[in-house]
Amino acid sequence: MTDAAVAPPYMHRHGEFDPDPSIARVREQAGIARVGTPFGYEAWLVTRHADVRRVLSDPRFGIELPAECSRRLADEDMTDEEVFRERAGDLLSQDPPEHTRLRKMLGPAFTVHQVRRLGPWIGQIVENHLDRMERTGPPVDLVQAFALPVPSLVICELLGVPYGDRTSFRRLASSPLDLSLPPSERTTAFRQVRAYMAGLAHCARIAPGEGLLGTLAREHGHELTTDELAAIGHLMLLAGYETTANMLALGTLALLRHPDQLRIMRDRPDAVEAGVEELLRWLSIITTATTRIATEPVEIAGRRIEAGELVLACLPAANRDPALVPDPDVLDLTRGTRGHVAFGHGIHHCLGAPLARAEMRIAFPALLRRFPTLRLADPRTEVRRRPPGFFHAVTCLPVEW
Repeated sequence: MTDAAVAPPYMHRHGEFDPDPSIARVREQAGIARVGTPFGYEAWLVTRHADVRRVLSDPRFGIELPAECSRRLADEDMTDEEVFRERAGDLLSQDPPEHTRLRKMLGPAFTVHQVRRLGPWIGQIVENHLDRMERTGPPVDLVQAFALPVPSLVICELLGVPYGDRTSFRRLASSPLDLSLPPSERTTAFRQVRAYMAGLAHCARIAPGEGLLGTLAREHGHELTTDELAAIGHLMLLAGYETTANMLALGTLALLRHPDQLRIMRDRPDAVEAGVEELLRWLSIITTATTRIATEPVEIAGRRIEAGELVLACLPAANRDPALVPDPDVLDLTRGTRGHVAFGHGIHHCLGAPLARAEMRIAFPALLRRFPTLRLADPRTEVRRRPPGFFHAVTCLPVEW
């Protein structure tokens, strides 16, 4: 088992929102740098918007890493068979044609049309939590009262997670991604989540319900193994819960720190869609896209990347690239840039992006209109953040109104 390491600079933030200044220097100078990772291997860090999009869409950069890398990420004692089983069904570790096969099965559940049908139901979940906040009265921790439970309830309902399991499951789901924990604890948490999902997958095979796992078992059960069903459920939980929860908390903090932009989100329904896109670009809560590996020599930003070398696409650097938008460090909800890479790019573009967008477009205006005087309980204090890692996140957000 590898030892926990200090997160490298590209995982850090300057203040509450901005990427570490060293990332901007890399982007402005060479555009690419050789960096270490918390897992003991080195990789190329790509920072410019055009280069990031190229890495994420060029088939010469594969996503299926050697088994040795997987062992470094998790447990060095894993056998090749165990690595294979943990990868089965995981779209973020599969290249075509396996990725194409899995995504084709999942795609219909996350179309814009399908997600639009969920709008009233998501709206009701949001209103129920706002009602609870109003009954409790200020101050409240917005993370625990709103940002975490809303997407958690949405994705658990979609997956078919039993109601009584949701609180403990939410805690387990985030532990494998917490770089402040020792690797052994992260590995244990990962396996606990996967074992839980395997149990759900087994139940879905026996008695398919209306959730995503039940639908997949009913319609594609002969094509999917239980390991694949479990991995799909695990990925959907991660993609549909962790990222959206962090966006709701950090997005609200960003708006509270920029009252002029808050008023746009609250008072202009026509600007909500653009506003959500700008928050996604400006916050870039995911530090890097999933690690790629060069399958043949490729030149990026004037540097030759050899076959077998690993590449990280730095999403915050790409989304703050002046080549994408003018004044990229300014939060401007009226521009709504759609070329950002907050959800990735290419064939691995986040499958749940339509669902995440729908939740944010409903949740932000509803929160701000219900509590038009929403404010930080102590605006002078910097909000506590998670240790640097895969996600930029706050641990609590005390607010009042």
